[in-house]
Amino acid sequence: MRVIQKLRTNGVHCGAVIVGIGTAVLVPGMSSAQSVSEKADEPAIHEVIVTAQKREEKLQDVPIAISAVSAEQIAARGLEDVLDLRSIAPNLTVTRYPTSNVTSHVAIRGGVTINGAMYFEQTTGMYLDGVYLGKAVGSVFDVVDLDRIEVLRGPQGTLYGRNTMAGAVNFITRKPSGEFGGTASLEIGNYGAHIEKLSLDLPRFGIARLSLAARKEDRDGLVKLTGGGELDSRDKLGARVALALDVADNFTVDYHFDYTRVDQAPPHNQLYRLNPPAAGPTAPLFAAAAAYVSRDWRTTVSTNFPGYEQLELHGHALTLTWDVNEHNQLKSISARRTLRNDDSLDLDGTPLTIATSVRISGFEQKSQELQWVGTTEQLNYVAGLYYYEDDGQTINPHIYFFGTDSSQYGFGTKAKSAYGQLDWHATDALTLTVGLRRTEEDKNGWRYKSITGAGAPIPKVSAEASFAATTPMASVAYRISERLNVYAKYSEGFKSGGFPGEAGSAAEAVKPYDSEDQKTYEIGAKFRSDDGRLQLNAAVFHNTIGNMQVSQFTGQPSVTVIRNAGKATTKGFELEGVWVPIDALRLQLGYGYLKGEYDEFLEAPAVGMPVANVADNRSFAHAPKHTLNLTADARLGRTSWGLWRGLADYSYTSWYYKSPYQIVRVDPTRQVAGDTIVKGFGLLNLRLALSEIQVGGPGTGEFALWSRNVLDKQQPASYIDFGPGAFAGMTLAFFHEPRTYGATFSYRW
Repeated sequence: MRVIQKLRTNGVHCGAVIVGIGTAVLVPGMSSAQSVSEKADEPAIHEVIVTAQKREEKLQDVPIAISAVSAEQIAARGLEDVLDLRSIAPNLTVTRYPTSNVTSHVAIRGGVTINGAMYFEQTTGMYLDGVYLGKAVGSVFDVVDLDRIEVLRGPQGTLYGRNTMAGAVNFITRKPSGEFGGTASLEIGNYGAHIEKLSLDLPRFGIARLSLAARKEDRDGLVKLTGGGELDSRDKLGARVALALDVADNFTVDYHFDYTRVDQAPPHNQLYRLNPPAAGPTAPLFAAAAAYVSRDWRTTVSTNFPGYEQLELHGHALTLTWDVNEHNQLKSISARRTLRNDDSLDLDGTPLTIATSVRISGFEQKSQELQWVGTTEQLNYVAGLYYYEDDGQTINPHIYFFGTDSSQYGFGTKAKSAYGQLDWHATDALTLTVGLRRTEEDKNGWRYKSITGAGAPIPKVSAEASFAATTPMASVAYRISERLNVYAKYSEGFKSGGFPGEAGSAAEAVKPYDSEDQKTYEIGAKFRSDDGRLQLNAAVFHNTIGNMQVSQFTGQPSVTVIRNAGKATTKGFELEGVWVPIDALRLQLGYGYLKGEYDEFLEAPAVGMPVANVADNRSFAHAPKHTLNLTADARLGRTSWGLWRGLADYSYTSWYYKSPYQIVRVDPTRQVAGDTIVKGFGLLNLRLALSEIQVGGPGTGEFALWSRNVLDKQQPASYIDFGPGAFAGMTLAFFHEPRTYGATFSYRW
């Protein structure tokens, strides 16, 4: 958002808006209107109900490090998709995958999937209404009509299973109410942005309840092309249908359908660093490219290859819920999801032909889960069976300055698991929990690559492999008082192995890499004050990671190396707090400290040398030492027009390494980690709203002014480093979005 720039050039109008928002949030008593107070019988901090353990429980009662955001906070903070999660939980970082606005990097406590290619598995499992979302590609989609977001930190290998080694993220959408109502909104912002949203609940008809929702977003590109056109634009449509059939008092059928269509320009790959050779056949080309190197974000650029980003995603989920009796519930969750993702990129960010990329990808997944959830006087229990299968492929042709290539790969998975978890309430204060999950997976992969001008072709090769894991957990929870709970927990998780779809040789393409595993020890405490105005949650954790999967881009055409590098340790501390000092002000804090280091990293220190432990000279990627999020939510006062409310939302992430490269240059042919450090950054969002506006009809309106990235942080958020080889040390940077601002009007009935 370019509010401050507008202030400098266009006077004080926009500046007054931003100053007004900031002053109102920080000094809620400034309003001349009468103050707003809570009803006497309502608690200062409302209890948040979560389903992290497959049953409804109070957040403060769950012996898990978990952050949860309610529907009200989702709306107030403008949380739209997975990329907005970075501001809601400690030791959580979320960034876009370089070159794609629809693929995400999600890191929890240093656990991350650096490679976003479709053959690679995630470290953090993402779920939509209980359905596992299989790939990082397509994970940045519009989740319409959200009711709650839950972020579970630490391995969730018992109740969630595959690829939840670092944690799990649950998106829970709103269920149809059976009563007529809805919300419609229009948002207008700079860069020609406009978003239209509609959520509609229809009256119950017979046994059926139905809700419909849609969201349409358009925005001009953030970067203009000199020859016409733009990059980093938005053209997205998201829709959702939710149907509930109350077949009997104790039997419900829920069907959910979600749809996302994206047809927009991709992000700009800005040339950030280059070391052109002094002589040789490529010297003139890279000398010409050096003129386009810039460390500052450019808003007008030149390219010579078309750029587009297209995604179409369909999701179906059918849930059958049978309340057998007062204490037992059986549930079946059947799901099918498909996506097609096509994109085209000028991969060097210049009007010269150095590197281009086209990706044509298709993916389908199916899953079936059966759950049994029950209770007795002293026991809570969960048992289940789970089946998952997927199939996908990517065609990835390139044009390089020395030739062309056709890189293709495919993959498939069939996984099945059985799990159970038992809570024993030994006393009113003491609860002992044990859980176990057994997962078995069969995987296949194929690889083909032809290249002209350099390198060797790879004939089509294929292979199959099986992986298995048993992931236990055990915890002890003790209620010291009605206000203080403590727990100690041991848990395990794993990330499945597979085949390197972007391997550089036929032998490597059919050699599977092993599953990555993690063992976690965690101690936590959850506190709530007697007056209900203060809530504090803290956790200390220690993770040991084995068979760590490391993905490194070699700088060679469409070649990424994946290795089980060795062992690592991550440890840290987390603190979350909510304080309501007065009825009209809510303050929220989240802080995370993280230290990650390799205990063993097996790799040749330099090309031609024998494999050795180089742990002391390899960077630990996507593991910032400090993460912080702060929120101030104030009801400023009531006037005859309505209720004034201000919100300030700030998140900070300290510096971190982008990729696991050498820290000190030993091998001159490989990348150096320090060249692609993501510097520490803070993002501030502000919002001022007038709600409960009486505009006629059955409902009320709300008018809001907002600004995101108010401080206009303009620095690289990610990089691609081609290395010092044939590409002359070419490094691309992908910048944070600039300051945006606008207004939103919504009507609720």
